[in-house]
Order: sequence, then structure tokens, then C-alpha cells
Amino acid sequence: MKVVLFCGGLGTRLREHSDTTPKSLVNIGIRPILWHLMRYYAHYGHKEFILALGYRGEMIREYFLNYNDALSNDFTLTNGGRDIELHQRDFDDWRVTFVDTGLHSNIGQRLLRVRKYLGDDPVFLANYSDGVSDLPLDRQLEEFKSRNAVASFVAVSNLQSSFHATRIGPDGMVSSIGPVGDQELLVNGGFFAFRKEIFNYINEGEELVEQPFQRLIAARQLSAFRWNGFWRCMDTFKDKIALDRLEARRECPWMVWRQTA
Repeated sequence: MKVVLFCGGLGTRLREHSDTTPKSLVNIGIRPILWHLMRYYAHYGHKEFILALGYRGEMIREYFLNYNDALSNDFTLTNGGRDIELHQRDFDDWRVTFVDTGLHSNIGQRLLRVRKYLGDDPVFLANYSDGVSDLPLDRQLEEFKSRNAVASFVAVSNLQSSFHATRIGPDGMVSSIGPVGDQELLVNGGFFAFRKEIFNYINEGEELVEQPFQRLIAARQLSAFRWNGFWRCMDTFKDKIALDRLEARRECPWMVWRQTA
């Protein structure tokens, strides 16, 4: 099953990095968040990737064209440095397609522009490429297929938000206030599953979750998979630091491939 990864955003709230680096190449530890997501999908057997490129897309191309397994994996050096024995490789069996989808295109436009690379696949996956999770992908897909919906996304609690949600009565008096994550407020986690019929709901220029998703809702063709496990979006520099600290402590729930190694 092919996986579309949206890699074209400007990452305006990650300015400490995104002035020079595309958001999907910002590291968690020593590897870009894009690598973490690809490794996650590969763990579930989905190793055909379509990268929808935009801002600084040439850097993403260069990252993969110049990829060196020895820089992020254990290896043994012998014969005076002439021979390298890698103890593991990252993506020998991955297939990665790089597509320029425009500098200022929105997500809906980027999806339309990679359509021809999806072939005749009846179902494909997609991701915003800015968040990581221990989501059981096989369960999401099983539920999605059983409902015969056109599209599915993962609904998560926004526990990382520092804002407080409040309820206000008709008289203007506050009935409750507390952290957003405590208010049963679910957000779109950015992990999608689509049937090819999704393209019947998207018009040129439209943002994916605005007009197209409203049409899907009206047709009762949009489902959500609720996940209460780990999810974290790298939206700001503060989020990056939090993910780096988890990686440094090797407390990385999203690294599902380690859990079964």
C-alpha cells in the first residue's frame, strides 16, 4: 500500500529550523521526523512512499540521494578503513518517489498532484509528516475497511496543548475550565487512509480538510479512528525539544519497530 507524505509546508512556527531546513527534515535525535514516519510505516509493511515536495524540496532529494547508513547505524570498520560492515540498514527495500507539488500548494492540491503515481491502488495512506504516534496502523485500516468509508483519520486528544478550554453558559458564566487535553476535545492527528474515490470529492485549489471533508461528512463517508495512546506533533520548537528529550532517554513509543525487535 502506497504512503503519501506531505513534505511541502513552510513550518512557520518552527522558525529556529525551518528558515533553512524543511520541516520534515528537522531531526528528532539524529534522524529527521520524515525518517521516523517512513520507518513507522515500513514496520507495518508499507514501503512504497510518495513524497509531495514543496518548500526546500531539493534538500529532501539531496538527503536521500546522499544517504549514508553509517552515519546513523552501528558499523564495524576494518582493513584500514577500506571496509565497512553495517550491522543494519534502514531502507534497502523501500521505494521512494519524489514529486514537486508546488511551493505554495495546500494539502488538497498536493494530493491531486501525486494522483498519477498512485496507479490503480484502491486504498492508500497519507500523513502530514509533522507528528509521530504509536498508533496501531493495522487496527485503523481494519476498522476503515469494515466501514466502507472513503476516508479515515486518526482522532487524538491534544494533550500537548498549553491552552485551557472553557465552557460558558448562556448567561455568560463559566461552567468549567481546564487543560485542553482534559476536555475530551479530539483533533485530527494527521494519519489518513483513503480510497481512490477521495479524488471525486476534491476540486482544484481546495484544502483537504475544508470543502472535501465537508462533502464526505454530508455523504457519511468520513470516519475517524480514536486513539488514546501516544501522539505528538512537532509544531513548534518547544515540541521539538520535548521529542528530542524523549529520544535521548530512549522513551520513544512511536518507534514500534524497536518494541518487536
